[in-house]
Amino acid sequence: DPARVQRLLGSATQPVQRALLHHVTSRQEYSQSEIGFFRVNGYPPESAEYEKLAGSGFSAWQLNIGGIVKAPLTLSLADLRAMPAQTQVTKHHCIQGWSGVAAWTGVRLADLLARCGPLPAARYVVSEGFDEHLPGQPYYETIDLELALHAQTILAYEMNGAPLTIPHGAPCRLRVETQLGFKMVKFIRSIRLIDDYKRLGPGEGGFREDTQFYGPEAGI
Repeated sequence: DPARVQRLLGSATQPVQRALLHHVTSRQEYSQSEIGFFRVNGYPPESAEYEKLAGSGFSAWQLNIGGIVKAPLTLSLADLRAMPAQTQVTKHHCIQGWSGVAAWTGVRLADLLARCGPLPAARYVVSEGFDEHLPGQPYYETIDLELALHAQTILAYEMNGAPLTIPHGAPCRLRVETQLGFKMVKFIRSIRLIDDYKRLGPGEGGFREDTQFYGPEAGI
């Protein structure tokens, strides 16, 4: 019963992980000379909708930001590029045991949230991708508002000075530099603010947590 074991072990380990790692602020500043080979994990979405967007260079792609907010937003890739940009050279840590340094450019998630205005009940940010790892179940992950507001949490549209490629998550991917890679949703479709992730799917906080019994605390 892996789900039961997940809950039992999580009740012991998650409070410790949260106390030691969750509140750390990323201040990574790798140099351009340290940028190297960056692996590709997984496969791009196979839906006709995504393939059509990719065929037009994502010119028609729109990011919907909603949920428990004052003003829901709908932004194009051009809209994101028109906002103040942030570039950071950081190290990605994958749950599979590899790491890689890359330069990411995008918009701070804090700036996007400031525009939509989270309401007092909002506690978590749900990012959903176009990819489905199970039929009819889009890949999603949640982070709390503390992680969402970290200075190096961005929605990246460039990698190493070039537009994000499809294998690496085009048109946009989340970067949460204090977390393991599975929390950083690729092929972003929507962002939603909620009060409690326990009402999503089996209630563990994300696709990997729900189906592969990872813990919701993924600090590095």
